[in-house]
Amino acid sequence: MTLIDLGATRPRSLRRADVDEATWNDWRWQLRNRVDDPAAFERLLTLTADERAGLAAAPGLFRVGVTPYYLDLIDRDNPFCPVRMQIVPTIHETRQARGELLDPLGEDAASPVPGLTHRYPDRVLMLALNRCAIYCRHCNRRRMVGHEDHSIAKDDLEQALEYLRGNKKVKDVLISGGDPLTLADDKLEWVLSEVRKIPHIDIIRIGTRVPVCLPMRVDHDLARMLAKYHPLYINTHFNHPKEITPEARRACGILADAGIPLGNQAVLLRRVNSSVRVLRRLLRELLKMRVRPYYLFLGDPAFGTDHLRTPVGKGIELIEAIRGHMSGMAVPHLVIDAPGGGGKIPVGPQYVMAWGADRLVLRNFEGKLVTYHEPEQRDCSVPYDEVFFAGEPGDDVDDEARGVAALFEDT
Repeated sequence: MTLIDLGATRPRSLRRADVDEATWNDWRWQLRNRVDDPAAFERLLTLTADERAGLAAAPGLFRVGVTPYYLDLIDRDNPFCPVRMQIVPTIHETRQARGELLDPLGEDAASPVPGLTHRYPDRVLMLALNRCAIYCRHCNRRRMVGHEDHSIAKDDLEQALEYLRGNKKVKDVLISGGDPLTLADDKLEWVLSEVRKIPHIDIIRIGTRVPVCLPMRVDHDLARMLAKYHPLYINTHFNHPKEITPEARRACGILADAGIPLGNQAVLLRRVNSSVRVLRRLLRELLKMRVRPYYLFLGDPAFGTDHLRTPVGKGIELIEAIRGHMSGMAVPHLVIDAPGGGGKIPVGPQYVMAWGADRLVLRNFEGKLVTYHEPEQRDCSVPYDEVFFAGEPGDDVDDEARGVAALFEDT
């Protein structure tokens, strides 16, 4: 599988005002003209000393690159611009803080075949390529988005598909990378069609930042192709309301109109979106364009990202300021993706203040305490299970249920 040829002579100007509309809205042109060298950043932005040092240190250490579209959203003179802080490296990225890892989520150790991570029993992560439209400073997979663009070799993808065919417990496949939507339609469709042919795969998901940083990639042809493989879900990655432009709204609208449920997985980034005002505006704007806030991640401890990570206490404080003050649909799950491959662990404010044998004392969003009486009848077995699930294996499910129940035996 090959990528689109990105080789081309760079135009003299990448400013939106200097590029004709048809060219600007060509997503292939946007990819061909990603800004990735210090001299270009120096021309286009008023760099700080820390940014210059970060750009100088980047070669051989981490990837830098941004589409002209996303670059155009930057406040060129303000180093605290939330878009700028996500794509312009600083010298802080060269420093490894306590607990930081090259592979913070232990994906490599959970990879039974190249290009596939199998951490949870019923779902897998499948990597289709290593290229992104932009390279985020907080990326937890920065070790894999290499210094040259390439797809995962077709032989490796075939191995991944063969692994899926042989593992009937897998019901859900997340296709990521890199960014799958930077593949041409036919290349992406080959991957989707091969996964959809596997009878026991119920759900296909795509993880992408294209609606944020390359929205012109999303057109009706792409949406129609994706809709052929329902049930298919897309999770995108808006971190700040400044990223929600008319172009981003249009891209999300095209996908939503094709019947594709959209979710957002934001990362809580220190001094980027770590304020109540920013998060409330972001969450409202997401719902307005039919994107459901799904996860709010506390930063993964990837090498060189300590300066962008937000303390857990601040994250809990922010969720406290959202829940009850906004629709429940707007409240994402605040999670830590456990280092070493432990999976996503939800964290948040504590609302159970006391838990007795027959009642609980709960706190609401206003701080008021209420008593909730437990039911007198406690038998929670479901007699009809034997009828509804007749003939289906259930030992694993029963074992898992007993394991969870054991956690509450002393409650």
